[in-house]
Amino acid sequence: MEGSKIKHCGILFSGGPAPAANAVISAAVMNLVNVGVEVYGFIQGFEFLQEYEQGKTLTLNEHYKILTLADVSGIRNLKPIIIKTSRANPGKGITSIHDLTNPEKNRRLTNIYKWMDYFEIDGLITIGGDDTLKTANYLYLMQYHVPDIRPIHIVHIPKTIDNDYLGIDWTFGYTSAANFAATEIRNLGADAASTNSWFILEIMGRKTGWLTYAAGIAGEAVRMISVENIKGKFSLEKLVNDLVVLMEARAREGKKYGVVCISEGLAELLPDDLRPTRVDRHGNVVLGDAEVGKIIANELEKTYKERNPQEPLKVRAKQIGYETRCAEPSAFDVMLGSQLGVGAFRAIYQKGLSGVMVSVEDQMQIKYVPFHELIDPKTLLAKIRYIHPNSDFYQLARSLEYQLPKDRIIHEHE
Repeated sequence: MEGSKIKHCGILFSGGPAPAANAVISAAVMNLVNVGVEVYGFIQGFEFLQEYEQGKTLTLNEHYKILTLADVSGIRNLKPIIIKTSRANPGKGITSIHDLTNPEKNRRLTNIYKWMDYFEIDGLITIGGDDTLKTANYLYLMQYHVPDIRPIHIVHIPKTIDNDYLGIDWTFGYTSAANFAATEIRNLGADAASTNSWFILEIMGRKTGWLTYAAGIAGEAVRMISVENIKGKFSLEKLVNDLVVLMEARAREGKKYGVVCISEGLAELLPDDLRPTRVDRHGNVVLGDAEVGKIIANELEKTYKERNPQEPLKVRAKQIGYETRCAEPSAFDVMLGSQLGVGAFRAIYQKGLSGVMVSVEDQMQIKYVPFHELIDPKTLLAKIRYIHPNSDFYQLARSLEYQLPKDRIIHEHE
């Protein structure tokens, strides 16, 4: 179908919230409505779309909304997502193209297409993280591998405060979350300096340290540690000992305080008896359960006291998690989110594209990245963008950390 022939378009948000989410929705819907397209906002992502029963229907304003200009005007800075979100996983159990053709495994995905037919949807915009991209790709591939599937345009908009998306330099919500966390670091830094104590601040970032580094740089943390810092097998004992050396060096300078930022993803490197076991609907371990920051803080305080019994220091742990996901959106994130929303409109309506992710480059120039460039063909999982140790961003973080004497530098935990 040519994009200009689209009459009905669906839009949904899936996964964790992110600042400027409504800027994305607003821009996409405004542009679609202005050319006469009826827009269905599906509430709570795939939650209700993944179940279908003949004779039953979805309820207006409970399961979906028909979005108007009035609904999306003046909401770019609104924090609660107007169509809500969920972590529904309609592609659970699918790991290969063959699985997509298996009626038992593709049932929930097929149900989504049944609802698309019911509402006469011609295009679907998905907004979400790597798991949502994975699901969008499943839906796109089904059009080529499953008989009797009516093709629709499927366009994805990347969302994560972790900023670890391949195919885009910065994801909306990232700078807002980083700014919120940086403010916390500065506040805790002032508390630490006032009380001669230390804080281990655990920040979101399951697989990468983009958020930890940005917050640490802006908040002037003493040290930033993420999964990218770990070379070889992780040793909690060595990490603690390295941090004790740092604390002792600062104490000799009269600075018996500081803030160390760590990524929550370190929890997955802990010994089995300390690792969390609860998983979410996408099979991801709930890292917050481990309280890796508290584990490190307790070991750090104990080890420092053993080595310095006359001058023990208090080490406290704090998690910064859900607060960052609905922080006040920065101007940059509102602009970025709005442009991504416009990009989705152009992809579906003006260009007739499908199976692409909306991205930007240079000065907010819109570009489109095919799903096949973002998805591992063997696992069908989204590829992750790590912070490479040779990158300038990685080196920036290292250069701004507290520097030990040259013979005792511990930039990386090896």
